[in-house]
Amino acid sequence: MTPLTVADIERLKALDTCTVSNAIERFDVRLRNEGFARRGVSCLFPQLPPMVGYAVTATVKSSIQPMTGGIYYDRIDWWSTVLTLPAPRVLVLQDVDAVVGCGAFVGEVHANIARALGCIGCVTNGAVRDVPAAEALGFQMFAGSLSPSHAYAHIVGWGEPVEIGGLKIAQGDLVHGDRHGFLTVPASIAARVPDVAATLIEQERALLAECQKAGMSIETLRALLARMGPSANNTRVTGGNGTVS
Repeated sequence: MTPLTVADIERLKALDTCTVSNAIERFDVRLRNEGFARRGVSCLFPQLPPMVGYAVTATVKSSIQPMTGGIYYDRIDWWSTVLTLPAPRVLVLQDVDAVVGCGAFVGEVHANIARALGCIGCVTNGAVRDVPAAEALGFQMFAGSLSPSHAYAHIVGWGEPVEIGGLKIAQGDLVHGDRHGFLTVPASIAARVPDVAATLIEQERALLAECQKAGMSIETLRALLARMGPSANNTRVTGGNGTVS
């Protein structure tokens, strides 16, 4: 995996997730009903800027004691693997328990550990806790629920693909998320997405400005939509430089 440059990451962070999704569609690299979380996981801090980072995947349980190994704080071997991935990083934790969200794996302590190790947020179908502390830290959380206790929270495994909200995420996938939800950005096009997004934003602004004028005609609307491609829903990237036609 060749990580993006700091500049590329910053350009992606400047875009909301809806715009990133629109830009990805123009590359026609995956089906339009794939690549984003669809259910059961909410953004806890919608006021925070977009989260962009590489997925550090793990599976967790909390309703019963682990058969082997320790619980909660003592998995230094797990934290050591986090540093093998490029920064910034996002914890992606699939709760595979029979009782999903019984206990919270990530709270104030784990959020601070994660932040110190270059993680900027967490995505889980399970529970989190200590929400005010995580918010003050600027540590974004996407979660299925809240729990006051960590119960028997422990890691089952890590480094393998997981599924959160119907979205399959592999170790090292680039994750982009904000108040609208989260998605993965294909590595093959990630550096080109901001350029395509800039073109789409410009086109949309022209369309919106025209819509806010009094007496816009259908013909004017037709002409503006034509600028956005063969149809507004089928604009595709045709060049290696990220141009749209």
